[in-house]
Amino acid sequence: MNLQTTYLKTPLGTAKITGDKNGIQSICLLDEGLVSDNLMQLSTPFCLQECVVQLEEYFKGNRDSFNLTVNPKGTVFQIKVWKTLLKIKYGKTKSYLEQSKALGDVKAIRAVATANGKNPLWIVIPCHRVIGSDGSLTGYAGGLWRKEWLLNHENPVKQQSLF
Repeated sequence: MNLQTTYLKTPLGTAKITGDKNGIQSICLLDEGLVSDNLMQLSTPFCLQECVVQLEEYFKGNRDSFNLTVNPKGTVFQIKVWKTLLKIKYGKTKSYLEQSKALGDVKAIRAVATANGKNPLWIVIPCHRVIGSDGSLTGYAGGLWRKEWLLNHENPVKQQSLF
């Protein structure tokens, strides 16, 4: 397969998107300064265009779910864990314990957390929606500040009426 790559500036940094005709394989954030302006100006390969459009819509607040063909690479267990993440609705959260229970093994909480940390499809497979049992923000490969930003983006605090 001929893996294609494109880059997208987001409010949280530059995303590197890779995939081919079989689907999106990875979306990850890069450290600042790793992507030259020349790479950012390249045209987006056809197989990645819809992913770019949907991510842009998400960041503008016009999309709350993704409709993409994905092809993440991982173990059978990791893929099973990632599929449970897709069931967490926009604006909602689940704990690692709840996710482990959904997989049928409450004792697998650490393995589930590790699999979440290896999620190759940033935002599209919403591992940022998994929090600690006590409601704390824990374990996010992109940094806790990004996790907090994403959760606030998906569930902004609404101003209550004073009257």
